[in-house]
Amino acid sequence: MAKPARKTRLLRSLTRAAKAQQSMLATLLDVCAPAPARPARKAAPRKPAARPGLAPATGRWLAGRFPLPATQGQAVARDMQYWLYVPDRVRDEQPLGGWPLVVMLHGCHQSATQFAQGTRMNHVAENKGFAVLYPQQPVSVQAQRCWRWYDRATQQGGGETGALASLIGTVCERYPIDRRRIYACGLSAGAGMAAILALNHPELIAAVALHSGPVFGAGHGPLGALHVMRHGAPEQAGAAIHCLLRGRPAVPMPALLIQGEDDQVVAPVNQRQLARQWLQLNGLPAGPATRIAAKPAGRGGSRNAHEIHDYLVGRKVVLRVVRILGLGHAWSGGDPAHAFNAKAGPDASRMVLDFFGRHRR
Repeated sequence: MAKPARKTRLLRSLTRAAKAQQSMLATLLDVCAPAPARPARKAAPRKPAARPGLAPATGRWLAGRFPLPATQGQAVARDMQYWLYVPDRVRDEQPLGGWPLVVMLHGCHQSATQFAQGTRMNHVAENKGFAVLYPQQPVSVQAQRCWRWYDRATQQGGGETGALASLIGTVCERYPIDRRRIYACGLSAGAGMAAILALNHPELIAAVALHSGPVFGAGHGPLGALHVMRHGAPEQAGAAIHCLLRGRPAVPMPALLIQGEDDQVVAPVNQRQLARQWLQLNGLPAGPATRIAAKPAGRGGSRNAHEIHDYLVGRKVVLRVVRILGLGHAWSGGDPAHAFNAKAGPDASRMVLDFFGRHRR
């Protein structure tokens, strides 16, 4: 009877270890977030107060649903909810080709409407004449609404990557969008997904902005994702871009990388590795930036001290790396009434649209 007893103890031990691992994984993926937000209502959310100097977001706030492709074993059809902000005020210098479009991808434990409210992106977009698309990850796909940037098939262009590209195409068919000026932006898991979307669809995306995002092309599963968030992926970072470019011509992809130096969820080492990836992607040598600007802290904590590292090709900024002292895992210059938003600047939303305004496909 000794052998069956040993086997029973071993099975129990393995079961306890698996449960402990799952518990740790859930805790870490929740990234110390508050309780999961309530499902977004179909009605438009309240519009957040604009910062001084910004016009009210008086444009149209439209809600919609996009059918997701059926997967094997799926009994019920699923939809992806999305919201679209269409600006009311159009600048005289706006080209006749339509509005530029920013695709905003939220982080874990955020809804699309919470992301819009926290970043105040609609107010900045109104000033600059941008439309803004907010897709929402269904809880039926990922319980914490995390975009699955760590999934190998997604990184290679399948799954959520294909669904988002199709959604953008549908929006472009229904509204007057300038197809040469479509951009992807995200926070945390949303930043990881924005990078994947841009790198798999350079014919669609003109530039990206990644706020507190993980390095591209690593993870390959939830446990691997946690390792990347904490430590980056130095060995996989270069190989991921090399594999991406194999067999296809290099397409320049301008990028803005924003990172808080006090981020305890996605470690700043990810930004350094992302910077090397984007230099490699754009055919630039690794090395010091073309120019560096150091910005002091604002009075009364209104703005965190930060550095801006610009990498130029000719006069054009191809890569901008922003390192913000004192900022944790939060959108810089956001509405602190919402989770994952820090009141102190610099204003990330303004930085994002200023950067996008200089690039087109």
